[in-house]
Amino acid sequence: MSDSDNETDQAPKVKNRRPVENSFTQQRLKAYHPIITPKTVIPLLLITAIIFIPLGAGMLYGSNQVEDLTIEYTQCESQAPMNRFAEIPDDYYDFRFKEDISIKPQWKYTVNLSESDPEENGLCHLQFQIPNDIGSPVFFFYKLNNFYANHRRYVVSFSEDQINGKAASLDAIKNTVGANCEPLSVDSNGTRYYPCGLIANSLFNDTFTMPKGVNQTSIDYDMTQEGIAWESDKNRFKKTAYDPSEVVPPPNWIKRFPNGYSEENMPDISTWYEFQNWMHPAGLPTFSNLYYRNDDDKFLEGTYEVVVGLHWPVKPFNGNKYIYITTRSIIGGKNSFLGVTWIVVGGICFLLAILFLIVHLVAPRKSGDTSYLSWKKEKDI
Repeated sequence: MSDSDNETDQAPKVKNRRPVENSFTQQRLKAYHPIITPKTVIPLLLITAIIFIPLGAGMLYGSNQVEDLTIEYTQCESQAPMNRFAEIPDDYYDFRFKEDISIKPQWKYTVNLSESDPEENGLCHLQFQIPNDIGSPVFFFYKLNNFYANHRRYVVSFSEDQINGKAASLDAIKNTVGANCEPLSVDSNGTRYYPCGLIANSLFNDTFTMPKGVNQTSIDYDMTQEGIAWESDKNRFKKTAYDPSEVVPPPNWIKRFPNGYSEENMPDISTWYEFQNWMHPAGLPTFSNLYYRNDDDKFLEGTYEVVVGLHWPVKPFNGNKYIYITTRSIIGGKNSFLGVTWIVVGGICFLLAILFLIVHLVAPRKSGDTSYLSWKKEKDI
């Protein structure tokens, strides 16, 4: 018999789309099938309530232990009197201390004669009372409102190579996929900006003095900028490898560097913690960035003054600027939302448990025969 005859005798293969016979393809894997009955639901809801309500109460208590002071100084230039103190309107400040304040916050406006630019020579003097010792630690933030740093073009407008200290090429800062410095990569002469991009160009540059004791308070409160940036930023922000002649400051930095960069004034972003914080754009239009901190000393009772250098405009976009001084608790900063949420969820679970218990006692419903369940039948096969 020839080979051709053997091939003819073989039956043709029938195509079969049936899955392989195993537990996975036939959906017979072991699984937990909870049977929802009053005996399981009511205890589960009660246990959830017992756990959630005390935890929420603890979080709420911790949040209420945080003491803080917020003062808006947006309108200082237009509403504060020149060279004399006056009370700040009640709408512009808020505080939470163990003791009530006896002296309302005050402000005055002065002119910095050493500043040649009339748009940036304003000084806002803020005086406030700390009615009881607070801290430590104590944190000093600046807070902004109505500044939308989450716009996609803004968020990706930076150069990671420049931040890492590399002398990034023009192609790298303009054409890197995902994040690049456009539309602020080079100036009109084709020279690269350092640091380039929209985020760096809009750097918040109002200045703040440390709280100085005034009136009957003779002790100043020393604070530092060491440790205000994220710990991980030490590995990200590096001193640049650019030569000062290779780059120019961003457009909004010209007033700070009127003659460009030199060996003496080239910014070292590895130790510029304000810049590092600013390079983390906020996801919401209201946010705060840490400016000073003191982890060791209490902020003693007394009256203090902070002088704000007014450089960063917010009126063009109807924004607001604040100083925010706060302590922290075991759960962090002041945030009542988390504690309230846990209490509300626990309370709902408790009410549902009581409701189901009453219904079960008043009008009980006979449970079905679980032996008819499909997965129980399979065990019997």
